[in-house]
Formats: sequence, structure tokens, C-alpha cells
Amino acid sequence: MTDHDKPVILVAEDERSVAEGYELWLGGQYEVRLAYDGREALETIDDSVDVVLLDRMMPKLSGEQVLGVIRERGIDCPVVMVTAVEPDFDVIEMGFDAYITKPPERQELLDTIEQLLDRTTASDTLQEYHSLMARKGALQTQKTEEELAGSNAYQNLLERIETKRAAADENLGDMGSDIGFVSAIRDLEDDDFGDTGLDAADDFDDIELDDESAFDEAEDDE
Repeated sequence: MTDHDKPVILVAEDERSVAEGYELWLGGQYEVRLAYDGREALETIDDSVDVVLLDRMMPKLSGEQVLGVIRERGIDCPVVMVTAVEPDFDVIEMGFDAYITKPPERQELLDTIEQLLDRTTASDTLQEYHSLMARKGALQTQKTEEELAGSNAYQNLLERIETKRAAADENLGDMGSDIGFVSAIRDLEDDDFGDTGLDAADDFDDIELDDESAFDEAEDDE
């Protein structure tokens, strides 16, 4: 976080109108930094970044490559994949914390960022549990029950989730009456991460992110 304690969001998105649209949506609450390709994203990110919004398909380096380098560097910030690429079983091995399919709604982005910021103080075990659940939720939105049942990779993911859940349960005794911890586990069990189902908060939700003129009009109205 920067000196004025405004959370820093790095937007890595090669379509400038889309990146600037995210900046318009988020700028009132966060400090937003923009990167227009994968290489620039890696040059821009540092320990002051609190959340990354990462496009999966970018020039120079893909979002998947950028994510891998972020994790290799040990930069411990949540990463949200915001992409038009529908999730396939390859996402199981990606280390993202949330997966949003384009075009997102403003409130969806805001809610996801807020949830991730709230979880930054959680234990490593719970953080990993959240990440695994995000991958599970992403696949459940695109795959049929038959496809999921027939995937060894997905079945292995379920086993990893249960292992992390068991580890989290063991930690409960050490954490006493940590209501926030217990609530986080229950929230994930009740609703897969990312599927908020919330209504749009305001007229910005109706803006198409590939329509640069729409953002210009929105700025003029303010």
C-alpha cells in the first residue's frame, strides 16, 4: 500500500480503452496503475501493489506467464484473471485468486477486489484454500457435471481442496473463536468464489468495456 493507505491496483490489459475503463471504475477508491502488455506489467509490479487485474491474452508475455513470474518472485498479492478466455482444465495449475470472464460488471470487480483485500491477513493455508476454490468455481461455470467427473485433473483438484480444508480445520483450535476465519470457510462452502450474483450498483455497470466513447461520455457526465 502507498503512504496514503489507498490500496494499489495494477491493471494489466492490452486494450487501452478497457484498461482506462477499469481505471474509471476503480479510481475513486483505489490507486490504479496501468500496464498494456505482459512485459510492462512485470516492470510495473512491486511490493506496493495490493491486487492485480490480469488479462490472460496479452502481447510480449501472456497473462499466464506474468502470473508465473509474479509467483516466482514471491510477490504476495492476489491476482484476478479478467479475460475473454473461457476457463478450461489448464486453469487448475494457475495460481490466480479469482477468475472473471469478460466483459465484467463494475460491481463484480469492486466486490472481488474488496474480498481479496479482506483476505490478505488470512493464513497461508486459507489463502491457498481460497485459490483452489476459485479454480473449482471457474471450471464449474463452464463444464458439465459429466466433463468434471471425467477429468482426472479436476478430481485431483477436489482432493487438494479437501486436504487444505482439513488443514484449516486443524488450525481452528489454535485460532480460538476467530469468527472471521470460520465465516470465510463457510462462505466458500456455500458459494463458489466469484459467483456473487449481485446486481449492478449504478449506471457504470451498463458500460461496454470495448466502447471507448462510452467511457468518455461517463466522464463528461461527472
